[in-house]
Amino acid sequence: MPNERKVLNVGGHDKAIPIPNRYDGWEHLLLDVDDRVGVDIVADARKLKSLESGTFDALYCSHTLEHFYYHEVPLVVQGFHHVLTPSGFIELRVPDLLEVMKVVVANNLDVESPLYQSRAGPIFVLDVIYGHRAEIERSGHDFYAHKTGYSVASLRRILGANGFPVTFSERKQLEICMIAFKQQPDEFARKLFNIAEKLE
Repeated sequence: MPNERKVLNVGGHDKAIPIPNRYDGWEHLLLDVDDRVGVDIVADARKLKSLESGTFDALYCSHTLEHFYYHEVPLVVQGFHHVLTPSGFIELRVPDLLEVMKVVVANNLDVESPLYQSRAGPIFVLDVIYGHRAEIERSGHDFYAHKTGYSVASLRRILGANGFPVTFSERKQLEICMIAFKQQPDEFARKLFNIAEKLE
């Protein structure tokens, strides 16, 4: 019997990288432009409108949206809108560029100073702004570079202008976490994210 709900992990790189356990039991499909990682759908996120419409109940997009130029981001978000069901939603994570700037200034950091430790090793100021240098060099692909940055307000504006008028967000550890809906969240989504306790 097929799973009732489907989540599309956009730009997730590898299924060995866990997604939130709220998606346990869902059918999890991985979409990535890099075919070296054995993804389910090899595609450019700017071309999601080539996929069937209304196919997914959720999109999980962690640290992918910053890899597109600012003028390309609406096209990506419109593609998200296309592949989601009417009650579907996006769960987004991007670097919090304003918070990075504050930390750099407050701590008198250099562009080559480490900001935090990740599974891939130390992440430096330059890595957050321009993309993880080691991965760009190792892969030889410039699509791993960062091409734009976000604040909570700028991300909300982009989503709202492209079909996602309802958003909830939180900021933590130099990261913006945002949930975006095509319409008011239904009871299932409210319970899934405990939305009643979140601030818009």
